[in-house]
Amino acid sequence: MKFSNGCWLQKEGTACFSPAEVYFTKIEDSKVTLCAPTHKIAHRGDTLGGANLTIEITTPMPEVIRVKTSHYLGVLDKSPKFELNIDENAKVDVEDSDSQIVIHSGNAKLVITKENWSMTYYNGEEKMCSSSGRDLAYMKTNWKGDAYVSSYDNDAYMRQQLSIGVGELLYGAGEQFGPFVKNGQSIDIWNEDGGTSTDQSYKNIPFYISNKGYGIFVNHTDRVSMELATEAVTKAEFSVPGESLDYFFINGPKMKDVLRRYTDLTGKPALPAPWTFGLWLSTSFTTNYDEETVMSFIDGMLDRGIPMKVFHFDCFWMKDFHWSDFTWDSRVFPDPAGMLKRIKAKGLKICVWINSYIGQESPLFKEGMENGYLLKRPDGSVWQWDMWQPGMAIVDFTNPVACKWFQDKLEVLIDMGVDCFKTDFGERIPTDCVYYNGMDPEKMHNYYTYLYNKTVFDLLERKKGKGQAVLFARSATVGGQKFPVHWGGDCWSDYESMEESLRGGLSLQMSGFGFWSHDIGGFESTSTPDVYKRWCAFGLLSSHSRLHGSTSYRVPWAYDEEAVDVVRFFTRLKAKLMPYLYKTAVQAHTLGVPSMRSMVLEYTNDRMCQYLDRQYMLGDNLLVAPIFNENSIGEYYLPVSEDGKKEIWTNFFTGEEQECGKWYTGEYGYCDIPLMVRPNSIVAIGACDDNPEYDYADDVLLRVFALEDGKTAKTEIYNMAGELDFTAEVTRNGNKIVVKTDAKKPYRVELVNCQAKSADGTVLSTEGNSTFLSECKNAISVEV
Repeated sequence: MKFSNGCWLQKEGTACFSPAEVYFTKIEDSKVTLCAPTHKIAHRGDTLGGANLTIEITTPMPEVIRVKTSHYLGVLDKSPKFELNIDENAKVDVEDSDSQIVIHSGNAKLVITKENWSMTYYNGEEKMCSSSGRDLAYMKTNWKGDAYVSSYDNDAYMRQQLSIGVGELLYGAGEQFGPFVKNGQSIDIWNEDGGTSTDQSYKNIPFYISNKGYGIFVNHTDRVSMELATEAVTKAEFSVPGESLDYFFINGPKMKDVLRRYTDLTGKPALPAPWTFGLWLSTSFTTNYDEETVMSFIDGMLDRGIPMKVFHFDCFWMKDFHWSDFTWDSRVFPDPAGMLKRIKAKGLKICVWINSYIGQESPLFKEGMENGYLLKRPDGSVWQWDMWQPGMAIVDFTNPVACKWFQDKLEVLIDMGVDCFKTDFGERIPTDCVYYNGMDPEKMHNYYTYLYNKTVFDLLERKKGKGQAVLFARSATVGGQKFPVHWGGDCWSDYESMEESLRGGLSLQMSGFGFWSHDIGGFESTSTPDVYKRWCAFGLLSSHSRLHGSTSYRVPWAYDEEAVDVVRFFTRLKAKLMPYLYKTAVQAHTLGVPSMRSMVLEYTNDRMCQYLDRQYMLGDNLLVAPIFNENSIGEYYLPVSEDGKKEIWTNFFTGEEQECGKWYTGEYGYCDIPLMVRPNSIVAIGACDDNPEYDYADDVLLRVFALEDGKTAKTEIYNMAGELDFTAEVTRNGNKIVVKTDAKKPYRVELVNCQAKSADGTVLSTEGNSTFLSECKNAISVEV
């Protein structure tokens, strides 16, 4: 929200009350409290009126500083709270002198000057950002020039502005489909169902991250307004309605460190089961289908050698007008239990579409109304409207009994054979309703999706066991990353939508989310075969992969036979990459570092990477550059390492080597894509290409790329439970290469573009420019 009229004035009717000085300081074991009047106190009479701000500062975990600024402390708090992992009793390290207060948290430091108010955040001695003058302020937007600030009403806001340095760029704010760099954007953190081609978003997160190596998390479920280099072009502004503002400064120093600490605070992504990384096929949205259609799709995929893993039933598995009643439409599915058994006998998992809206024709509507399970209007009647389903109501997840009721309905499906749920919607949540727990509906709007997805995820964990629960969710807020997987929402079926989907996914994963998917081929309309095939390559080199559309099917033979070849090729490639991809998934789960990483996250010091949003790192070592044009032209940039040393990247498919720090273009067939491997790295290739579930350590191939003299390439292999199976290191010293592992099962090593000879009796073979080491022992030495 913008309050000012240029540099010096406020908008008409707007008043700004900012700290003028620190008048009192109260230091306790776990908190520093400041009395900060908004006018200078020259004599005792100045203390008799005027707005005063109370500022509470804590350090709830290392490298994190929390600042809460309040005008009126007595306002009734009817806001839900994000579930944060913080130590409320953590001791605060503070230095208090006549001129300033310094709060330490690890290398993070906040310096507040007392006489002329200012606050500056540091990493060690390096300034990160600062606030002074009118930056931190209590704002009134209907000010009549009264002698004193009147009682709280709807024209009150709290604002903070933090400086943006020269060359500083901001990222994140959730799944935003506009420009990847957020400088120059006004973003309201407010979930809406607007597709992928507008400034609306399904997953708004009040968090941004700077390439300087810090992040800001605004701890409000309400509509947080962000003016990122807009109202003041050298400042990042965030404001919330009401009498207080609570935010966290999260130190790095690296951007990955910021994400690690942010997810320490808000929750790590759950580790999805290996089967979820296989290909998902959907019936699509409003298409007509029955069991015969479903089985023809499944058999068609398997008969064509496409190893799909999940079949998804979209909306019309339930009867028209009855969404959601969680009951199979008997007109087209007379034997649902038998059908699910027949599908599972083919080795597939089953997902069904649900939402939290109850249509008036659903038998659950009366049940929910009579028992108080639905959102109400202020007069006590059920809140209803006609969008999406005629007369639909919305489940009230603040009512614990309603949560159990909802879970009980889904449990029947799980017992029947359903493995997971697509939790659609959760964005169009009203603000003129009444909740069971009395929470403010404005503040519940964004938070609703957390309760919705948590309710379903908790049920799946209870029924399926930890590590087997997975959602396919569209809406999210802070903490939603704990309930993967999320997909990008309703996009069109063209290259522009493919591009904006990737931008949204990278922004989401710069906001604490570890896993992400999208509708391969696009959702609305029907893509050309060209777009479909390019989208398949992109989709199957994303963390999760689903074929889904709106009014048309997404089976590849609906496009052409070459599309069948493309889907088969990349599905099998992804299965072979599972040892590498599952290591990446474990990293996302344990560290909070996403599986699909923006180039700036992985190569922050390379200025060329700051704006790149049409390529990404899939894990540590694979660079993926989807093709976004009908001319078959791939374009990508190979980044420079942190030390600035020129390195050699390798084409995963051809072994061609290319120097970093340059742009490359080329023409690519449909079963090809720019897939480049980072130098001095190991990519683990599995022994199976027709199923994502197998023993990743058994006969795994460790492909070693561009290993330089004096360097060591490392990797870990995890089993399907996410447990470390073995580690491997390959070191080069001069003309000698040494492989060390603690593997207990046979494995192989490929030295890509490296001719070697045995130094210890190891069996070698060559293919092209690579050397293969077989019958590997735990310590191997070869000469090149």
